[in-house]
This record gives sequence, C-alpha cells and structure tokens, in this order.
Amino acid sequence: MGSTLRLAIGLMGNAASLLLYAAPILTFRKVIRKKNSEEYSYVPYTFALFNCFLYTWYGLPVVSNNWENFPLVTINGLGFFMESSFVLIYFWFASSKSKKVVAYVAVAVIVGICITTLVSTFALHNHRQRKVFVGSVGLVASVAMYGSPLVVMKQVIKTRSVEFMPFSLSLFSFMASSLWMTYGLLSGDLFIACPSLIGSPLGLSQIMLYCIYRNKGLIADPSKMDLEINGLEIIAPHPMINGINGTNGKIEE
Repeated sequence: MGSTLRLAIGLMGNAASLLLYAAPILTFRKVIRKKNSEEYSYVPYTFALFNCFLYTWYGLPVVSNNWENFPLVTINGLGFFMESSFVLIYFWFASSKSKKVVAYVAVAVIVGICITTLVSTFALHNHRQRKVFVGSVGLVASVAMYGSPLVVMKQVIKTRSVEFMPFSLSLFSFMASSLWMTYGLLSGDLFIACPSLIGSPLGLSQIMLYCIYRNKGLIADPSKMDLEINGLEIIAPHPMINGINGTNGKIEE
C-alpha cells in the first residue's frame, strides 16, 4: 500500500512538473519568431539543465537502489531534454557577445556534470555514499533556484499588480513542490523532500499575493504576457525540476 501510494504521488508530481517545464515554450516561440534572444537571461535555463541532470542521475540505479526513484528519472530526463533545447535556442539567437558568455557557462555546467558523474561512479562505492554526494549537490542547486520567486513577489508588492505573475504558474508551482515533498517524505528521502520544503511555501505565498493584488493593478492579456520578468522565471522549482524552472526576461511596456 505504501509503495503504491508513493508511486501514485510520484506520477502526479510528474504531471505537475511537466506543466512547469513547458512554461518557457511560449517565451522561446517569441525568441524564434523575432530571431533574437533580446534581454532574456540564459542563467535560469542552465541552472535548470544542471538540476535536471542531477536528479535524473540521482534516480538511476547507479545512485539509488535499483529503480526506487524511477519517477525522478522520467520527469527530470524530459526536463533535461527541454532545458537543453531552450539553451541551444537561446545560444543560436543570441548576440556574439552573449554567445561567448553562454558558452563559458555551458562549459562550466558540463564540467560539473562530468565531475559529479565520475566521483559518484568511481570514487564512491555504495549507494548510500553516492546518494549523499549527488543529493547534496542537487540540494544546493535546487535551493539556489528557489530564490527566484522572491524577486517576482517583491515586484508584485512594489507595483501592486500581478500582471507578470500568472495564477496558473503559481498554482502549478505549489502543486509540484507539495507533491514532491510528499513523495520524498513517503520515501524517507530528505534529499528529495527538503528542496520542496522551500518551494511549497513559496508557491503558496505567490497564490496568496495573487489573491491580495489581483484587483489592484492592471492585468495584461494572458495571451500577450511574457512568463518571465527581470531575468527571473515565475516558476518555483522542486527538487527535480527545476525547472524549473527559475527564469527570466525583460518587461515589455
């Protein structure tokens, strides 16, 4: 019964996370249409890329016991593919100067991936040591991403408008974080549960802010609304995700 419930929670977490991972698609459709990455930031996508890899690797039998964390592998594997696509699109349409910076950051991410893989595979010799190492790296990466919504919330309070904080994203963020926190607690795995202990309250805080300010400012047409603001995505990540989703962009008048 316990394993069945844990699997069901994991599947629901996958569904909620998929909605968050898909959020930047609208932004990159705009980038492709304009053939210019403009002032959007590449940083959240590279962080999300690294985070997705870490939790995909964490869920594989090399680190975890057999396939005990299979739901992590499915959603983060998909997230890794999607974030890689976002980074490549950004790089393709970026200016020459921006391409150099993106290349440097991408190399740093690749080096981090290689170090994590090699150390956990060859330097550590049991599942417990590998989970502690990879989980610790993933925890630091996730917490770094979870600070993104704080900037958006500050903007909402300052402008008294939820124009750039869509309710659906805040809701899916809260749902994904809460589901993965539950999954981690049912699994007895704090490396999965702890990041969402931060993400879930932040998601709930965004929903509360939306309810407070939704009628106090001019809300733009959702079909014309960017999902990012000031280089920060409105999404609040969960341990696998990421996706993330953090991320950014510019406000268009």
